[in-house]
Amino acid sequence: MSLELADVSYTHPGTAPTSGKLLEALNLRVGAGEITGLGAPSGAGKSTLLRIAALMTPAASGAVLVNGQAFAPGTPVPPRVRQSIGMVLQSPRAAADPRLRLDALICAPLAIRDRTLRPQPRRHAKLLAELAEAVQLDPALLRHYPHQVSDGQLQRAMVARALALDPEVLICDEPTAQLDAGTKAVILELLSVRAAAGAAVLIASHDRAALSRVAHTMVDLADVNHAGCPS
Repeated sequence: MSLELADVSYTHPGTAPTSGKLLEALNLRVGAGEITGLGAPSGAGKSTLLRIAALMTPAASGAVLVNGQAFAPGTPVPPRVRQSIGMVLQSPRAAADPRLRLDALICAPLAIRDRTLRPQPRRHAKLLAELAEAVQLDPALLRHYPHQVSDGQLQRAMVARALALDPEVLICDEPTAQLDAGTKAVILELLSVRAAAGAAVLIASHDRAALSRVAHTMVDLADVNHAGCPS
């Protein structure tokens, strides 16, 4: 499955179209089985771009294409398309519901897919064990709440959550920022395995050295974003 952003623009809400423009006429494509590394300084719009690509934030104009199917702003997104996209947000603390244990956090996408009222870790015990092993998360920590684990452990749980539905598109915003060097290598290798299985993987990170070891293509946001560029 491929992911493409076509002429995507975005302006900060409540600002003038010129002064608040963050993204303009941006084009980016990640093919099936490819890993694209995206580099950008803080405040350049990297996280906003990734949320648009994940169909979590609507663009002002342009379209996001998932396997060739275009979604312009306001276009309804079928559940099957949403479920085909996995997202790892930059801040695991902000992304995690503090009321849920790690096993329930990881199972939350399964609850949405199955239309159950709440996550059911017991029902998905085998998958939970597999995901915990894949991200090197101690299975004993699955019964802990977010405040009871470190940032790195919580981020590993959030990576496992993004993989729970076996996504064909995987979008990661600084997925290894909270991890030690050894675990960082494991996560990057896991993303490589996902790409080898045919997923389109888009990773944004300040760690260009680590990205360059796994990415097939490296892109600087400034090179594909026309916001602020002279006409």
